[in-house]
Amino acid sequence: MSEVIEQPEIVTKSKPKVEWKPLPEVESQVTVHCVVKNNGSPFCAIRVWRSTYLVDAASAHQSKLLHAEGIVFQPQWQMIPMTGVARFTLIFSALPKSCKQFSFEEVIPEAGAWSVKNIKRNAMDVYNIELI
Repeated sequence: MSEVIEQPEIVTKSKPKVEWKPLPEVESQVTVHCVVKNNGSPFCAIRVWRSTYLVDAASAHQSKLLHAEGIVFQPQWQMIPMTGVARFTLIFSALPKSCKQFSFEEVIPEAGAWSVKNIKRNAMDVYNIELI
């Protein structure tokens, strides 16, 4: 008859040393997909300024523009055909975690700055706006 051997108890002199380090905070970004329509103007040109921000309504924190895809930066211009539409994407630094509502603001030294107020924050931090 065979004897059943159960797991023996293991005794060690010391406990293993495990260092727990907090994970670094992940840098998040805000993505804004933009649309600009040309409603028949023979000259419709767009560009984005590096001085474009997302501004938290509660704290006045400004998230900086990090990257633009599908649009040129000032001083260049990008033409939109007479009945065409321009679509581009802007990537901004993170908004504060406490932010519930913000504005899209282009701060420029001339008329015609883009501004979209009262954008409600969502969990994905991805937004679609139409610029006029």
